[in-house]
Amino acid sequence: MSDTSMSRQRRPISSYLLRRPKVRLLGLLALPMTWIVGVYILSLFLLLVTAFWNVDPFTSLVSPAFNLENFRLIFTNSAYIATSIRTLFIALAVTTVCVVFAVPLGIFMAKIASPRLRNALAVAITLPLWAGYLVKVIAMRLVFTEEGFFNWLMAPLGIRGPGFSIPIVILTLTYLWFPYMALPVYTAIRQIPPILFDASSDMGAKGFVTVYRVVLPLIVPAIIAGSVFTFSLSLGDYLAARFTGGSTQMIGSIIAANINLNPPVAAAYSMVPITFVVIYLMVARRTGSLERM
Repeated sequence: MSDTSMSRQRRPISSYLLRRPKVRLLGLLALPMTWIVGVYILSLFLLLVTAFWNVDPFTSLVSPAFNLENFRLIFTNSAYIATSIRTLFIALAVTTVCVVFAVPLGIFMAKIASPRLRNALAVAITLPLWAGYLVKVIAMRLVFTEEGFFNWLMAPLGIRGPGFSIPIVILTLTYLWFPYMALPVYTAIRQIPPILFDASSDMGAKGFVTVYRVVLPLIVPAIIAGSVFTFSLSLGDYLAARFTGGSTQMIGSIIAANINLNPPVAAAYSMVPITFVVIYLMVARRTGSLERM
């Protein structure tokens, strides 16, 4: 077949797509929209539907129904309420700790550190992402176990670790999700013109004043972007609490415990972290930070 005839066969398709931009757009979005709508949104919808079903107390079989008993349980049971509040506190604490460490580290990397040290710190920040999730959790457990590295290191000073508890869960989750906060904050600080720091110094502002008045207002969108990851990922985690929290339970712990015994209750309780994330995103949107990202 000659090149001329081949080009004639291809030309109608290209001409058709050229005249119809909506068809081109549909072709580009077909696969991602199939994934988002057909898998993600459909799964959430089925999860919500399951939350209204019943479990037969004699056969333990799940039967389709429509009742609010599962939702009434999670909103009236004191254990479920306490676990929800505890998980929310842990997620907010993890996000706060990540911000407190990410801002000064980002300023040092972007404006002070030499290129070689900056690259070394970038590798150190992303290093936790190179290992598997469960490996990192087990590593933290080994560090803070009764005979672990922390107690061995602090023994000469007469200091012992808090054991497996909520502070260790917060520290573990911070270790897991800190890169998601540090990288956007560092990128945002690096884009701040140096002349702003010089102008602040010329006007007599000290270091902390410059950070508060100049840096923080400019990197709020980056902090919001990072906090979406640290907050939502901490809300949905339960292995960190299981391996480093001792008797500490999070929302994911109760969902995992009920997934086989009472799937409708697990589905209903799964709506709690989703609600927390939606509320968090709505608050972040009202600040205008999402539009500036």
